Order: sequence, then C-alpha cells, then structure tokens
Amino acid sequence: MRNYATANHPGGRPRQCDATAVHTAPTGARAYVLLDGIGREQSVRDWTRTAARRLARAAAHRADAEAGLRRIYNGYAANPDRQGPWGYGPKACALVAVTAPGKPLTVAWSGDVRAYLLTNGVLRRLTQDHNLRRVYPPNDMYPEGGNRNVVTSCLGSANTDQDVKNLHGHAAIESTPVHVVPSRLLLASDGAYEPHEDAGHHLSNYLIGTPAEAATDFVQTAISRANAAHPDRPDWTDNATALVADLTP
Repeated sequence: MRNYATANHPGGRPRQCDATAVHTAPTGARAYVLLDGIGREQSVRDWTRTAARRLARAAAHRADAEAGLRRIYNGYAANPDRQGPWGYGPKACALVAVTAPGKPLTVAWSGDVRAYLLTNGVLRRLTQDHNLRRVYPPNDMYPEGGNRNVVTSCLGSANTDQDVKNLHGHAAIESTPVHVVPSRLLLASDGAYEPHEDAGHHLSNYLIGTPAEAATDFVQTAISRANAAHPDRPDWTDNATALVADLTP
C-alpha cells in the first residue's frame, strides 16, 4: 500500500496549475514535490507538471531536498529568456521533502507553499512563507501586513539568493532538516492552507484517516470555506492541492 496520496481542486480557476510528483531513487530515497503554478494559462499548467517531475527526480537521486531544488532552480535561472528585469517564462512556488535511509527528513522551498509535520497529535510547521506578509508582518498600524499573495521568490526566477536577500531579507531557497519519528507529512499550496488559516481551523483535525482521506478532506474543506467567503466571486477561489504522506524513520 502506498504511504502517500494527493488531492486537488481547480477552485474557480479555468484549469489546475498546481502539480505534485513523487519519485523514489534506487537508494530508497524518496522525494515528495508540490508546485503551485503562478498564473492560469495552459503554458503554466504544462510547465508546472514537467517541472514537478524533474524536481522529484533531482531531489530523490541527490537524497537531499535543497540540493535537488537548487539543481532545478539554477537550470531554469540560466535560461537567457529569464534574465533581466523583463525575464520571461512560467514560474511556480516550489516545495520538496526528501526521506532517505539513515538520514533526517529534508525540506526545501521557494515561494509560499507550506510543509507541516504531525507527530503524536502535535502539528509543526516546517516552512516560512516567501511573500510580502513575511517581509512586512502585521502590526498595529497595518493589521494585515504585506500582501500575502505577492511572492518574493519562486522556481523559474533568475534571482540569486543574494538578490532575494537584498530585496526581501531571505534567500531564494530555504531549507531545514527534521528528525523523523513516525509522523504524517502535509505539503499544501496556498489555495489549500489559506482558507483553513482564515477560518481559524486546527489543521490537524483535517489530517485524519488514510492519506487519501486526509488529503481529500483538507482540500475539499478549503474550497468550501473559500467559496463561502466570496459567494459572489467564485473566480476568486484559488487552485487547492495537498499531498499527505505517512513517514517512518
């Protein structure tokens, strides 16, 4: 039986531009990937699906999330069409988690996709958003802070770590190692986690059952909440995608 499952919903968008991929290397290292495509065009949808598969293979064969993400990030960034202030090409927020025999879980990201780990009933967020709300946190004068829908880094950008640090105070790619005991991993696009967050939901309540049941419940509840928040503007409901995996050391 597979230890993981994904669920997605296009929301009010004309097509699903999120993508997931899972790849296992001969060494036993496995990469779980979620990309949140930026835009609604068919070209974004097609590119994001290909990029997700490329990232999963690169990360699994390197047995490390950051090494895999940097390999794919740098490859796209080197394209001349993506250089300069008017750089062209599809982009996506990117998240990858890698398990490997005898190694800690590694997680790497570029954008505002999130990873959570549920261990013994306690949910821990592993990532920090790459968006303007992180750069300009809520305060007394501006309770909502910066615009959370404006990302500050993403796969497909040609910006270096230093470029992004100079602009926004964080690297283009961030990563973290995590000691794993039997746990449940959640990868989620902003269309999946934001409606839960806005409603004050305890995310662990939606991670019950098999991975397939949990992923489906997490996404369907997010879409229902988003639609209820904007009943007159269903087109505002974003793509929502979740990947749930049960991990063992």
